[in-house]
Amino acid sequence: MTPMARILSPCERPPDTDVAHPAVSVIIPAYNAAPFIGETLNSVFAQTFTDYEVIVINDGSPDTNEFEQAIESYRERIRYIRQENGGASSARNAGLRLAAGEYIAFLDSDDVWAPDYLKAQLQFIKDQDCDLVCADAMICGDSPDAGRTYSETLMDTAPAVGEVTFLQLVSAEISLITSGVVVRRDLILEVGLFDLALRNAQDFDLWLRLAKHGARLAYHRRVLLEYRTRQGSLTGDAINSHLRELRVFDKIEQSYQLTPTERAEVAAVIRKRRALLEYELGKLYLLPGEFDRARESFGRANSLERNWKPRIALWLTRLAPRLMQTVYLRHTEKAS
Repeated sequence: MTPMARILSPCERPPDTDVAHPAVSVIIPAYNAAPFIGETLNSVFAQTFTDYEVIVINDGSPDTNEFEQAIESYRERIRYIRQENGGASSARNAGLRLAAGEYIAFLDSDDVWAPDYLKAQLQFIKDQDCDLVCADAMICGDSPDAGRTYSETLMDTAPAVGEVTFLQLVSAEISLITSGVVVRRDLILEVGLFDLALRNAQDFDLWLRLAKHGARLAYHRRVLLEYRTRQGSLTGDAINSHLRELRVFDKIEQSYQLTPTERAEVAAVIRKRRALLEYELGKLYLLPGEFDRARESFGRANSLERNWKPRIALWLTRLAPRLMQTVYLRHTEKAS
Protein backbone atom coordinates (compact mmCIF):
# COMPACT_ATOMS: atom_id res chain seq x y z
CA MET A 1 0.00 0.00 0.00
CA THR A 2 1.38 3.40 -0.90
CA PRO A 3 1.51 6.19 1.72
CA MET A 4 -0.42 8.53 -0.51
CA ALA A 5 -3.53 8.64 1.67
CA ARG A 6 -4.45 7.12 4.99
CA ILE A 7 -6.89 4.24 4.53
CA LEU A 8 -9.80 4.06 6.96
CA SER A 9 -12.23 1.20 7.33
CA PRO A 10 -15.84 2.27 6.75
CA CYS A 11 -16.59 2.28 10.49
CA GLU A 12 -13.34 3.81 11.75
CA ARG A 13 -13.08 7.41 12.89
CA PRO A 14 -9.85 9.38 13.19
CA PRO A 15 -8.70 9.99 16.79
CA ASP A 16 -9.84 13.61 16.88
CA THR A 17 -13.46 13.17 15.79
CA ASP A 18 -14.77 13.29 19.36
CA VAL A 19 -13.75 16.95 19.50
CA ALA A 20 -14.08 17.81 15.83
CA HIS A 21 -17.66 18.59 14.90
CA PRO A 22 -17.73 20.32 11.51
CA ALA A 23 -20.93 21.94 10.34
CA VAL A 24 -20.82 20.01 7.05
CA SER A 25 -19.49 16.64 5.96
CA VAL A 26 -18.76 16.55 2.24
CA ILE A 27 -19.17 12.99 0.91
CA ILE A 28 -17.51 12.11 -2.40
CA PRO A 29 -17.90 8.55 -3.75
CA ALA A 30 -15.42 7.73 -6.50
CA TYR A 31 -15.20 5.14 -9.26
CA ASN A 32 -12.98 5.63 -12.33
CA ALA A 33 -12.57 9.28 -11.38
CA ALA A 34 -8.79 9.80 -11.44
CA PRO A 35 -8.91 12.37 -14.29
CA PHE A 36 -11.55 14.47 -12.52
CA ILE A 37 -11.03 14.20 -8.76
CA GLY A 38 -8.40 16.96 -8.60
CA GLU A 39 -10.74 19.56 -10.08
CA THR A 40 -13.57 18.36 -7.85
CA LEU A 41 -11.47 18.61 -4.67
CA ASN A 42 -10.10 22.00 -5.74
CA SER A 43 -13.68 23.29 -5.91
CA VAL A 44 -14.30 22.05 -2.37
CA PHE A 45 -11.16 23.56 -0.89
CA ALA A 46 -11.91 26.86 -2.65
CA GLN A 47 -15.15 27.27 -0.66
CA THR A 48 -15.70 30.60 1.12
CA PHE A 49 -17.39 28.62 3.91
CA THR A 50 -14.71 26.57 5.64
CA ASP A 51 -16.33 24.66 8.52
CA TYR A 52 -16.42 21.28 6.79
CA GLU A 53 -14.71 17.91 6.50
CA VAL A 54 -14.17 15.95 3.28
CA ILE A 55 -14.73 12.19 3.06
CA VAL A 56 -13.65 10.43 -0.14
CA ILE A 57 -14.77 6.84 -0.73
CA ASN A 58 -12.92 4.79 -3.34
CA ASP A 59 -15.56 2.23 -4.28
CA GLY A 60 -13.25 -0.53 -5.51
CA SER A 61 -12.22 1.51 -8.52
CA PRO A 62 -10.04 -0.15 -11.16
CA ASP A 63 -8.00 3.06 -11.44
CA THR A 64 -7.01 3.06 -7.75
CA ASN A 65 -3.29 3.62 -8.40
CA GLU A 66 -3.93 6.64 -10.60
CA PHE A 67 -6.67 7.87 -8.28
CA GLU A 68 -4.43 7.78 -5.20
CA GLN A 69 -1.73 9.62 -7.10
CA ALA A 70 -4.30 12.28 -8.02
CA ILE A 71 -5.33 12.81 -4.37
CA GLU A 72 -1.80 12.66 -2.93
CA SER A 73 -1.53 16.44 -2.44
CA TYR A 74 -4.87 16.45 -0.56
CA ARG A 75 -4.10 13.55 1.78
CA GLU A 76 -3.74 15.74 4.90
CA ARG A 77 -7.10 17.40 4.28
CA ILE A 78 -9.37 14.47 3.48
CA ARG A 79 -10.59 11.30 5.18
CA TYR A 80 -10.14 8.48 2.71
CA ILE A 81 -11.91 5.12 2.60
CA ARG A 82 -10.98 2.36 0.17
CA GLN A 83 -13.55 -0.43 -0.01
CA GLU A 84 -14.58 -3.26 -2.29
CA ASN A 85 -16.95 -2.23 -5.04
CA GLY A 86 -20.49 -2.05 -3.70
CA GLY A 87 -22.06 0.66 -5.81
CA ALA A 88 -22.97 4.26 -5.09
CA SER A 89 -25.34 3.36 -2.24
CA SER A 90 -22.66 1.43 -0.38
CA ALA A 91 -20.04 4.15 -0.92
CA ARG A 92 -22.26 6.99 0.25
CA ASN A 93 -23.46 4.96 3.25
CA ALA A 94 -19.83 4.36 4.26
CA GLY A 95 -19.29 8.11 4.17
CA LEU A 96 -22.45 8.78 6.15
CA ARG A 97 -21.39 6.41 8.92
CA LEU A 98 -18.07 8.20 9.19
CA ALA A 99 -19.48 11.74 8.93
CA ALA A 100 -19.41 14.04 11.95
CA GLY A 101 -21.18 17.07 10.45
CA GLU A 102 -24.67 18.31 11.22
CA TYR A 103 -25.23 18.60 7.46
CA ILE A 104 -24.26 16.33 4.60
CA ALA A 105 -23.23 17.78 1.24
CA PHE A 106 -23.11 15.14 -1.49
CA LEU A 107 -20.69 15.65 -4.38
CA ASP A 108 -19.91 13.26 -7.21
CA SER A 109 -16.23 12.85 -8.02
CA ASP A 110 -16.43 14.56 -11.41
CA ASP A 111 -18.68 17.51 -10.54
CA VAL A 112 -17.56 20.99 -9.47
CA TRP A 113 -19.00 23.48 -6.98
CA ALA A 114 -18.98 27.27 -7.26
CA PRO A 115 -16.79 28.91 -4.55
CA ASP A 116 -19.83 30.10 -2.57
CA TYR A 117 -21.77 26.84 -2.90
CA LEU A 118 -21.77 25.83 0.77
CA LYS A 119 -22.27 29.38 2.04
CA ALA A 120 -25.23 29.96 -0.26
CA GLN A 121 -26.83 26.57 0.45
CA LEU A 122 -26.58 26.89 4.25
CA GLN A 123 -27.93 30.43 4.14
CA PHE A 124 -30.82 29.16 2.02
CA ILE A 125 -31.60 26.45 4.58
CA LYS A 126 -31.66 29.08 7.31
CA ASP A 127 -33.80 31.54 5.35
CA GLN A 128 -36.31 28.92 4.18
CA ASP A 129 -36.30 26.89 7.42
CA CYS A 130 -35.86 23.62 5.50
CA ASP A 131 -34.03 20.34 6.06
CA LEU A 132 -32.81 19.70 2.52
CA VAL A 133 -31.93 22.09 -0.28
CA CYS A 134 -30.98 21.32 -3.86
CA ALA A 135 -29.31 23.88 -6.12
CA ASP A 136 -29.48 24.04 -9.89
CA ALA A 137 -26.49 22.96 -12.03
CA MET A 138 -24.94 23.78 -15.38
CA ILE A 139 -24.45 20.71 -17.57
CA CYS A 140 -20.99 20.25 -19.07
CA GLY A 141 -19.05 17.45 -20.73
CA ASP A 142 -20.21 15.02 -23.42
CA SER A 143 -23.89 15.75 -23.77
CA PRO A 144 -26.19 17.45 -26.27
CA ASP A 145 -27.46 19.41 -23.26
CA ALA A 146 -24.04 20.86 -22.38
CA GLY A 147 -24.40 24.58 -21.72
CA ARG A 148 -27.97 24.22 -20.43
CA THR A 149 -29.04 24.03 -16.81
CA TYR A 150 -30.24 20.86 -15.12
CA SER A 151 -33.64 22.44 -14.50
CA GLU A 152 -34.03 23.39 -18.16
CA THR A 153 -33.46 19.82 -19.34
CA LEU A 154 -35.57 17.97 -16.75
CA MET A 155 -38.21 20.39 -15.48
CA ASP A 156 -40.66 22.40 -17.55
CA THR A 157 -41.35 24.87 -14.76
CA ALA A 158 -38.87 24.68 -11.91
CA PRO A 159 -39.72 27.04 -9.05
CA ALA A 160 -37.30 29.87 -8.28
CA VAL A 161 -37.62 28.87 -4.65
CA GLY A 162 -40.06 26.81 -2.71
CA GLU A 163 -41.16 23.60 -1.09
CA VAL A 164 -40.62 20.27 -2.82
CA THR A 165 -43.33 17.71 -2.13
CA PHE A 166 -43.46 13.93 -2.37
CA LEU A 167 -45.86 14.03 -5.32
CA GLN A 168 -43.75 16.59 -7.17
CA LEU A 169 -40.79 14.22 -6.92
CA VAL A 170 -42.80 11.18 -8.02
CA SER A 171 -44.20 13.02 -11.03
CA ALA A 172 -40.76 14.51 -11.93
CA GLU A 173 -42.29 17.97 -11.73
CA ILE A 174 -39.15 18.68 -9.70
CA SER A 175 -35.92 16.68 -9.95
CA LEU A 176 -33.01 16.88 -7.53
CA ILE A 177 -29.39 16.44 -8.57
CA THR A 178 -27.31 14.67 -5.92
CA SER A 179 -24.24 16.92 -6.21
CA GLY A 180 -26.52 19.90 -5.49
CA VAL A 181 -28.02 18.52 -2.26
CA VAL A 182 -27.24 19.64 1.29
CA VAL A 183 -29.30 17.85 3.95
CA ARG A 184 -29.43 17.26 7.70
CA ARG A 185 -27.53 14.09 8.53
CA ASP A 186 -29.83 12.99 11.37
CA LEU A 187 -32.81 12.75 9.02
CA ILE A 188 -30.93 10.47 6.63
CA LEU A 189 -30.08 8.21 9.56
CA GLU A 190 -33.72 8.19 10.64
CA VAL A 191 -35.02 7.01 7.24
CA GLY A 192 -32.34 4.33 6.89
CA LEU A 193 -29.56 5.62 4.59
CA PHE A 194 -29.38 4.68 0.90
CA ASP A 195 -31.04 1.43 -0.18
CA LEU A 196 -28.33 -1.12 -1.02
CA ALA A 197 -30.82 -3.07 -3.11
CA LEU A 198 -30.91 -0.18 -5.58
CA ARG A 199 -27.59 -0.06 -7.42
CA ASN A 200 -28.86 3.09 -9.12
CA ALA A 201 -31.65 5.62 -8.54
CA GLN A 202 -30.94 5.25 -4.82
CA ASP A 203 -30.78 9.03 -4.51
CA PHE A 204 -34.30 9.40 -5.97
CA ASP A 205 -35.56 6.83 -3.48
CA LEU A 206 -33.87 8.62 -0.57
CA TRP A 207 -35.40 12.01 -1.43
CA LEU A 208 -38.82 10.33 -1.63
CA ARG A 209 -38.39 8.66 1.77
CA LEU A 210 -37.22 11.92 3.33
CA ALA A 211 -40.25 13.77 1.95
CA LYS A 212 -42.58 11.02 3.18
CA HIS A 213 -40.86 11.13 6.58
CA GLY A 214 -41.80 14.79 6.97
CA ALA A 215 -38.51 16.43 6.06
CA ARG A 216 -38.88 19.90 4.55
CA LEU A 217 -37.33 19.84 1.07
CA ALA A 218 -36.73 22.98 -0.97
CA TYR A 219 -35.40 23.86 -4.40
CA HIS A 220 -32.80 26.60 -4.92
CA ARG A 221 -32.98 27.80 -8.53
CA ARG A 222 -29.55 29.42 -8.41
CA VAL A 223 -26.89 27.64 -10.49
CA LEU A 224 -24.14 26.71 -8.01
CA LEU A 225 -22.36 23.76 -9.63
CA GLU A 226 -21.26 22.09 -12.84
CA TYR A 227 -22.64 18.63 -13.57
CA ARG A 228 -20.40 16.57 -15.85
CA THR A 229 -21.65 13.97 -18.32
CA ARG A 230 -18.93 11.62 -19.53
CA GLN A 231 -18.27 10.11 -22.94
CA GLY A 232 -20.11 6.85 -23.40
CA SER A 233 -23.39 5.43 -24.61
CA LEU A 234 -25.78 8.32 -24.06
CA THR A 235 -28.63 6.19 -25.38
CA GLY A 236 -27.71 3.36 -23.02
CA ASP A 237 -27.45 5.77 -20.10
CA ALA A 238 -30.91 7.17 -20.84
CA ILE A 239 -32.41 3.67 -21.09
CA ASN A 240 -30.83 2.66 -17.79
CA SER A 241 -32.05 5.86 -16.17
CA HIS A 242 -35.65 5.16 -17.19
CA LEU A 243 -35.43 1.52 -16.08
CA ARG A 244 -34.02 2.57 -12.69
CA GLU A 245 -36.85 5.03 -12.17
CA LEU A 246 -39.39 2.32 -12.97
CA ARG A 247 -37.80 0.10 -10.31
CA VAL A 248 -38.22 2.85 -7.73
CA PHE A 249 -41.90 3.07 -8.65
CA ASP A 250 -42.14 -0.66 -7.91
CA LYS A 251 -40.65 -0.02 -4.47
CA ILE A 252 -43.05 2.85 -3.77
CA GLU A 253 -46.08 0.73 -4.59
CA GLN A 254 -44.84 -2.35 -2.74
CA SER A 255 -43.18 -1.03 0.42
CA TYR A 256 -43.91 2.65 1.10
CA GLN A 257 -46.33 3.24 3.97
CA LEU A 258 -49.08 5.33 2.38
CA THR A 259 -52.57 6.25 3.55
CA PRO A 260 -55.44 5.16 1.26
CA THR A 261 -55.77 8.74 0.01
CA GLU A 262 -52.04 9.04 -0.63
CA ARG A 263 -51.96 5.67 -2.35
CA ALA A 264 -54.72 6.70 -4.75
CA GLU A 265 -52.96 9.98 -5.57
CA VAL A 266 -49.58 8.32 -5.98
CA ALA A 267 -50.99 5.48 -8.10
CA ALA A 268 -52.45 7.98 -10.57
CA VAL A 269 -49.19 9.91 -10.81
CA ILE A 270 -47.09 6.74 -11.17
CA ARG A 271 -49.37 5.34 -13.87
CA LYS A 272 -48.95 8.50 -15.92
CA ARG A 273 -45.21 8.57 -15.26
CA ARG A 274 -44.82 4.90 -16.18
CA ALA A 275 -46.60 5.54 -19.48
CA LEU A 276 -44.25 8.40 -20.31
CA LEU A 277 -41.15 6.42 -19.39
CA GLU A 278 -42.24 3.41 -21.44
CA TYR A 279 -42.88 5.68 -24.43
CA GLU A 280 -39.42 7.25 -24.07
CA LEU A 281 -37.88 3.78 -23.73
CA GLY A 282 -39.57 2.72 -26.94
CA LYS A 283 -38.00 5.62 -28.80
CA LEU A 284 -34.56 4.87 -27.38
CA TYR A 285 -34.81 1.21 -28.38
CA LEU A 286 -35.47 2.33 -31.96
CA LEU A 287 -32.02 3.90 -32.29
CA PRO A 288 -30.02 0.63 -32.23
CA GLY A 289 -32.82 -1.21 -34.07
CA GLU A 290 -34.18 -3.17 -31.09
CA PHE A 291 -37.65 -3.23 -32.62
CA ASP A 292 -39.13 -5.99 -30.45
CA ARG A 293 -38.25 -4.07 -27.30
CA ALA A 294 -39.52 -0.84 -28.85
CA ARG A 295 -42.87 -2.48 -29.63
CA GLU A 296 -43.12 -3.86 -26.10
CA SER A 297 -42.47 -0.46 -24.56
CA PHE A 298 -44.87 1.36 -26.88
CA GLY A 299 -47.48 -1.29 -26.12
CA ARG A 300 -47.09 -0.86 -22.37
CA ALA A 301 -47.25 2.93 -22.74
CA ASN A 302 -50.45 2.65 -24.78
CA SER A 303 -52.10 0.31 -22.26
CA LEU A 304 -51.18 2.50 -19.30
CA GLU A 305 -52.51 5.72 -20.77
CA ARG A 306 -54.45 5.96 -24.00
CA ASN A 307 -52.70 8.56 -26.10
CA TRP A 308 -52.23 9.05 -29.82
CA LYS A 309 -48.42 9.19 -29.64
CA PRO A 310 -47.76 5.67 -28.29
CA ARG A 311 -50.63 4.32 -30.37
CA ILE A 312 -49.11 5.62 -33.62
CA ALA A 313 -45.61 4.60 -32.54
CA LEU A 314 -46.83 1.07 -31.79
CA TRP A 315 -48.62 0.86 -35.13
CA LEU A 316 -45.59 2.07 -37.09
CA THR A 317 -43.11 -0.22 -35.32
CA ARG A 318 -45.37 -3.15 -36.17
CA LEU A 319 -45.88 -2.27 -39.85
CA ALA A 320 -42.76 -0.30 -40.81
CA PRO A 321 -40.11 -0.45 -38.09
CA ARG A 322 -37.26 0.72 -40.35
CA LEU A 323 -39.29 3.75 -41.43
CA MET A 324 -40.09 4.54 -37.81
CA GLN A 325 -36.39 4.27 -36.95
CA THR A 326 -35.43 6.63 -39.81
CA VAL A 327 -38.04 9.19 -38.79
CA TYR A 328 -36.87 9.15 -35.19
CA LEU A 329 -33.19 9.36 -36.14
CA ARG A 330 -33.89 12.44 -38.26
CA HIS A 331 -35.87 13.96 -35.42
CA THR A 332 -33.05 13.44 -32.92
CA GLU A 333 -30.47 14.85 -35.34
CA LYS A 334 -32.53 18.03 -35.78
CA ALA A 335 -33.03 18.30 -32.01
CA SER A 336 -29.28 18.10 -31.37
